[in-house]
Amino acid sequence: MSISKHFVTHVFLMMVIICLSNYLVQFPINLPVLRDYLTFGALTYPLAFLLTDLTNRSYGAKHARYVVYIGFVLAVVLSIWLATPRIAIASGTAFLTAQLLDITVFNWLRHRTWWQAPLCSSILGSIVDTYLFFGIAFIGVLDNWGQLAFGDLLFKFLFAAMMLIPFKFAAKRMQAVL
Repeated sequence: MSISKHFVTHVFLMMVIICLSNYLVQFPINLPVLRDYLTFGALTYPLAFLLTDLTNRSYGAKHARYVVYIGFVLAVVLSIWLATPRIAIASGTAFLTAQLLDITVFNWLRHRTWWQAPLCSSILGSIVDTYLFFGIAFIGVLDNWGQLAFGDLLFKFLFAAMMLIPFKFAAKRMQAVL
Protein backbone atom coordinates (compact mmCIF):
# COMPACT_ATOMS: atom_id res chain seq x y z
CA MET A 1 0.00 0.00 0.00
CA SER A 2 1.44 3.34 -0.97
CA ILE A 3 1.22 6.19 1.47
CA SER A 4 -0.95 8.98 0.13
CA LYS A 5 -2.02 12.30 1.55
CA HIS A 6 -5.49 10.76 2.04
CA PHE A 7 -4.05 7.94 4.14
CA VAL A 8 -2.06 10.35 6.31
CA THR A 9 -5.14 12.57 6.69
CA HIS A 10 -7.31 9.62 7.75
CA VAL A 11 -4.74 8.43 10.30
CA PHE A 12 -4.40 11.96 11.69
CA LEU A 13 -8.18 12.38 11.94
CA MET A 14 -8.55 9.00 13.64
CA MET A 15 -5.88 9.89 16.18
CA VAL A 16 -7.51 13.27 16.89
CA ILE A 17 -10.98 11.73 17.29
CA ILE A 18 -9.77 9.07 19.71
CA CYS A 19 -7.57 11.39 21.78
CA LEU A 20 -10.27 14.03 22.00
CA SER A 21 -12.86 11.43 22.96
CA ASN A 22 -10.61 9.90 25.63
CA TYR A 23 -10.06 13.30 27.16
CA LEU A 24 -13.72 14.34 26.97
CA VAL A 25 -15.09 11.05 28.41
CA GLN A 26 -13.86 12.26 31.79
CA PHE A 27 -16.45 15.05 31.82
CA PRO A 28 -20.19 14.41 32.13
CA ILE A 29 -22.54 16.71 30.28
CA ASN A 30 -23.67 18.83 33.19
CA LEU A 31 -27.36 19.17 32.34
CA PRO A 32 -29.94 17.72 34.74
CA VAL A 33 -31.31 15.13 32.30
CA LEU A 34 -27.97 14.11 30.78
CA ARG A 35 -25.55 14.28 33.75
CA ASP A 36 -25.91 10.59 34.67
CA TYR A 37 -26.14 9.32 31.10
CA LEU A 38 -23.70 11.12 28.83
CA THR A 39 -20.17 12.44 28.75
CA PHE A 40 -18.72 14.87 26.24
CA GLY A 41 -16.72 11.97 24.77
CA ALA A 42 -19.96 10.52 23.43
CA LEU A 43 -20.27 13.54 21.16
CA THR A 44 -16.95 12.97 19.38
CA TYR A 45 -16.26 9.24 19.40
CA PRO A 46 -18.94 8.18 16.87
CA LEU A 47 -16.96 10.11 14.27
CA ALA A 48 -14.44 7.23 14.41
CA PHE A 49 -17.04 4.86 12.95
CA LEU A 50 -17.94 7.38 10.25
CA LEU A 51 -14.27 7.80 9.31
CA THR A 52 -13.67 4.04 9.26
CA ASP A 53 -16.73 3.43 7.09
CA LEU A 54 -15.83 6.21 4.65
CA THR A 55 -12.27 4.90 4.41
CA ASN A 56 -13.55 1.37 3.90
CA ARG A 57 -16.05 2.43 1.22
CA SER A 58 -13.55 4.50 -0.72
CA TYR A 59 -10.25 2.65 -0.28
CA GLY A 60 -11.20 -0.83 0.91
CA ALA A 61 -10.83 -2.90 4.04
CA LYS A 62 -7.04 -3.16 3.92
CA HIS A 63 -6.64 0.62 3.89
CA ALA A 64 -9.26 0.99 6.66
CA ARG A 65 -7.42 -1.56 8.84
CA TYR A 66 -4.13 0.32 8.42
CA VAL A 67 -5.85 3.56 9.46
CA VAL A 68 -7.29 1.79 12.52
CA TYR A 69 -3.97 0.15 13.50
CA ILE A 70 -1.82 3.26 13.15
CA GLY A 71 -4.47 5.57 14.60
CA PHE A 72 -4.84 3.11 17.50
CA VAL A 73 -1.14 3.13 18.40
CA LEU A 74 -0.81 6.91 18.19
CA ALA A 75 -4.05 7.53 20.08
CA VAL A 76 -3.26 5.13 22.94
CA VAL A 77 0.17 6.67 23.48
CA LEU A 78 -1.24 10.20 23.48
CA SER A 79 -4.25 9.20 25.60
CA ILE A 80 -2.01 8.04 28.43
CA TRP A 81 -0.89 11.65 28.67
CA LEU A 82 -4.29 13.31 27.93
CA ALA A 83 -6.47 11.06 30.07
CA THR A 84 -5.33 8.24 32.34
CA PRO A 85 -3.55 4.95 31.63
CA ARG A 86 -6.73 3.06 32.54
CA ILE A 87 -8.79 5.08 30.04
CA ALA A 88 -6.07 4.65 27.41
CA ILE A 89 -6.04 0.86 27.89
CA ALA A 90 -9.84 0.68 27.90
CA SER A 91 -10.03 2.86 24.82
CA GLY A 92 -7.38 0.91 22.96
CA THR A 93 -9.00 -2.44 23.70
CA ALA A 94 -12.51 -1.27 22.85
CA PHE A 95 -11.44 0.76 19.82
CA LEU A 96 -9.38 -1.95 18.15
CA THR A 97 -11.99 -4.67 18.73
CA ALA A 98 -14.95 -2.52 17.65
CA GLN A 99 -13.28 -0.94 14.61
CA LEU A 100 -12.08 -4.28 13.25
CA LEU A 101 -15.60 -5.66 13.75
CA ASP A 102 -16.97 -2.57 11.97
CA ILE A 103 -14.68 -3.17 8.99
CA THR A 104 -15.64 -6.86 8.79
CA VAL A 105 -19.39 -6.24 9.01
CA PHE A 106 -19.15 -3.35 6.55
CA ASN A 107 -17.43 -5.63 4.03
CA TRP A 108 -20.09 -8.34 4.44
CA LEU A 109 -22.76 -5.77 3.62
CA ARG A 110 -20.95 -3.41 1.24
CA HIS A 111 -22.81 -4.60 -1.89
CA ARG A 112 -26.29 -4.24 -0.42
CA THR A 113 -28.33 -1.06 -0.27
CA TRP A 114 -25.93 1.87 0.37
CA TRP A 115 -27.11 2.52 3.95
CA GLN A 116 -27.00 -1.04 5.31
CA ALA A 117 -23.22 -1.39 5.58
CA PRO A 118 -22.52 1.84 7.49
CA LEU A 119 -25.57 1.57 9.74
CA CYS A 120 -25.23 -2.11 10.70
CA SER A 121 -21.45 -2.02 11.11
CA SER A 122 -21.62 1.13 13.25
CA ILE A 123 -24.36 -0.27 15.46
CA LEU A 124 -22.60 -3.58 16.09
CA GLY A 125 -19.24 -1.87 16.57
CA SER A 126 -20.83 0.62 18.96
CA ILE A 127 -22.30 -2.11 21.16
CA VAL A 128 -18.93 -3.85 21.48
CA ASP A 129 -17.02 -0.60 21.92
CA THR A 130 -19.33 0.84 24.57
CA TYR A 131 -19.42 -2.12 26.87
CA LEU A 132 -15.73 -2.95 26.57
CA PHE A 133 -14.69 0.67 27.12
CA PHE A 134 -16.98 1.50 30.03
CA GLY A 135 -16.47 -1.90 31.64
CA ILE A 136 -12.68 -1.61 31.59
CA ALA A 137 -12.41 2.13 32.26
CA PHE A 138 -14.99 2.63 34.98
CA ILE A 139 -15.97 -0.62 36.78
CA GLY A 140 -15.04 -0.11 40.40
CA VAL A 141 -14.33 3.57 39.75
CA LEU A 142 -17.76 5.01 38.96
CA ASP A 143 -21.00 3.75 40.45
CA ASN A 144 -23.02 4.93 37.46
CA TRP A 145 -20.82 3.45 34.71
CA GLY A 146 -23.74 1.35 33.43
CA GLN A 147 -25.92 4.43 33.05
CA LEU A 148 -23.12 6.27 31.24
CA ALA A 149 -22.60 3.26 28.95
CA PHE A 150 -26.32 3.13 28.19
CA GLY A 151 -26.51 6.85 27.39
CA ASP A 152 -23.34 6.63 25.30
CA LEU A 153 -24.73 3.69 23.33
CA LEU A 154 -28.04 5.42 22.66
CA PHE A 155 -26.20 8.47 21.38
CA LYS A 156 -24.03 6.29 19.11
CA PHE A 157 -27.17 4.68 17.66
CA LEU A 158 -28.70 8.09 17.03
CA PHE A 159 -25.46 9.39 15.53
CA ALA A 160 -25.14 6.33 13.23
CA ALA A 161 -28.63 7.01 11.85
CA MET A 162 -28.07 10.78 11.53
CA MET A 163 -24.77 10.32 9.68
CA LEU A 164 -26.24 8.20 6.88
CA ILE A 165 -26.93 11.17 4.61
CA PRO A 166 -23.53 12.84 5.18
CA PHE A 167 -21.95 9.38 4.68
CA LYS A 168 -23.66 9.02 1.29
CA PHE A 169 -22.52 12.44 0.09
CA ALA A 170 -18.99 12.12 1.51
CA ALA A 171 -18.55 8.65 0.00
CA LYS A 172 -19.60 9.97 -3.43
CA ARG A 173 -17.25 12.93 -3.09
CA MET A 174 -14.34 10.70 -2.04
CA GLN A 175 -15.01 8.41 -5.02
CA ALA A 176 -14.93 11.43 -7.33
CA VAL A 177 -11.50 12.41 -5.94
CA LEU A 178 -10.11 8.95 -6.64
